[in-house]
Amino acid sequence: MHQSTLAQLSVALESKQISSEELTRLYLDRCKKYNDSLNCFITINEDEAIEKAKFADQQRADNKHTALTGIPVAQKDIFCTNGIKTSCGSKMLDNFIAPYDATIVEKMNNAGFVTLGKTNMDEFAMGSSNETSFYGAVKNPWNTEYVPGGSSGGSASAVAARLAPIATGTDTGGSIRQPASLCGITGLKPTYGRVSRYGMIAFASSLDQGGPMALTAEDAALMMNVIAGFDERDSTSAEQTVDDYTEKLNDSIEGLKIGLPKEYFGEGLDSNIAKIVEEGIKELEKLGAVCKEIELPNTELSIPAYYVVAPAECSSNLSRFDGVRFGHRCEEPTDLSDLYCRSRGEGFGKEVKRRIMIGAYVLSAGYYDAYYLKAQQIRHLIRDDFQNAFKDIDVIAGPTATGTAFKLNEMIDDPVSMYLSDLYTVSVNLAGLPAISVPAGFVNNLPVGMQLIGNYFEESRLLNIAHQFQQATDHHKAIPGGFE
Repeated sequence: MHQSTLAQLSVALESKQISSEELTRLYLDRCKKYNDSLNCFITINEDEAIEKAKFADQQRADNKHTALTGIPVAQKDIFCTNGIKTSCGSKMLDNFIAPYDATIVEKMNNAGFVTLGKTNMDEFAMGSSNETSFYGAVKNPWNTEYVPGGSSGGSASAVAARLAPIATGTDTGGSIRQPASLCGITGLKPTYGRVSRYGMIAFASSLDQGGPMALTAEDAALMMNVIAGFDERDSTSAEQTVDDYTEKLNDSIEGLKIGLPKEYFGEGLDSNIAKIVEEGIKELEKLGAVCKEIELPNTELSIPAYYVVAPAECSSNLSRFDGVRFGHRCEEPTDLSDLYCRSRGEGFGKEVKRRIMIGAYVLSAGYYDAYYLKAQQIRHLIRDDFQNAFKDIDVIAGPTATGTAFKLNEMIDDPVSMYLSDLYTVSVNLAGLPAISVPAGFVNNLPVGMQLIGNYFEESRLLNIAHQFQQATDHHKAIPGGFE
């Protein structure tokens, strides 16, 4: 049963093949069995999960359920969950018990999902390998000597290893799509503002976006039907009509116009990855899509622009963690200045400190115009590149990452190389567009993802294309050895 998709589990619960309590216990047992080797969960919510599952079974018995009532889910530890530790992978919040639910958690609770626990992540979502967590590195289930990607590596690892049928993630510069690619699952980054950010601990407020991490595009669509929508508590939430994301999954993609950016298939891309992605694009052509080469001329500027904008916003957002109101506080401070300095010095890890310092520098007097303002101008150019492209095409296709998963500790002391691995993902966040990564094949038994980028609020189209691709291929059905 643990190999089933979200859609299949919904049918199994409705037909009484299994109860929610039995299903929840099955996944909890797998979490306890494999978490020591994968380190994908920070908190396993066993007692509350079983109680919630029993309640879900009662709701089904009383015919007061939704299609997804009683299905287990893993929540990334960046989403506030009432009464459960929300750490953001940081020592700074190691003792923080959230007093309320994030909107995404609230909506999933209302739909009847059962929270198994909180997944590990790069500290404050800053990282591309899930090695910066205070709770230790997450392992890739395809090879535990390799990283799962980040920052949503815990969620990706948990879904890939079938410790949860679905999980939440967040994407600031690729943190849903890149770990989805490296772990061989489906990950959707919605349009900025499509899913509420209320209760999601902020890294970079103009870039962060929550979304689903699942085995299939169909499962991602089912989850989007629950979590998408306007939220008056989030000032960045979009007042836009919400689609039924499952409605067009089976539509033909005959005549679909796909753009292939020449910048995505040039220098920096592993030739083996290029071959896999090109084969994936040929599958789309077999389904009736028409491909043409396009240009996104400012792609090479996306990494430097992102690593000015994101640290600037993180420097501002993380200023609230000062040892006064909540979170880590140093012992016996001599004065207020000592309290601030030692609490932040002890509470934040190396990568977070690096980005705070970069952010403070680019926002400082004398450098704001030279760095931050210039980066925002480049951001507009990147957005314009995409909008010009979408005048002639429907979607953009290419690789999700420059390579497959790399070994643990291979890049931890080389942050620039780590940053460059986000080349194909960060521009999407800078423009606020939706994008999805789907499994497209394997290189040396490590998964490869293909990325599809759509225009604003065109998640339904992306999910349709991804679903049609998955109907024609079986890469998404592969299970890591030892986790069958």
